[in-house]
Amino acid sequence: MPELIVNRQIVQDTWTRVVPGEDGSIAVPAAGRVIVPYRYWLGHRDELAGREIGICLAPDDEPESLPVDPNLFGVIAVDFPVFTDGRGFSIGRLLRERHGYTGELRAVGDVFKDTLNYLWRCGFNAFAVRADKDIADALLGLDDFTEAYQVSVAHPQPLFRRRAA
Repeated sequence: MPELIVNRQIVQDTWTRVVPGEDGSIAVPAAGRVIVPYRYWLGHRDELAGREIGICLAPDDEPESLPVDPNLFGVIAVDFPVFTDGRGFSIGRLLRERHGYTGELRAVGDVFKDTLNYLWRCGFNAFAVRADKDIADALLGLDDFTEAYQVSVAHPQPLFRRRAA
């Protein structure tokens, strides 16, 4: 079973992430907790009803387009297909701040130590670290910086206000 970081702990991943095959087809297991692509879920909601379902948002998916309360999902994953595509940071922040998502917000794809602190500041609390990276080393990335000047999901007040308190 693969490992991931959830709430600053390395744990076993109890979800199966379903990704399209080379031909674009998607094979969803008949049982178990699954994370499916958001667009697949939109087209197959009735078939997936009654199951523990998570969705995976692509960088070009808009959280505003969710037709249901995001808190109905056990997990929402956001795909970071390449390091240079930062749209997922905005998706995470929108889910937390505008849409009130309180569940597991998981970063998947090109996720590694140098990105974890920034992802955490945008509201992510779970990280599926790239397979070629050491997950224990990546966990240390959450503490790369002790303070940040800017407001974030993690720190809704700027540093000067936190220091004045």
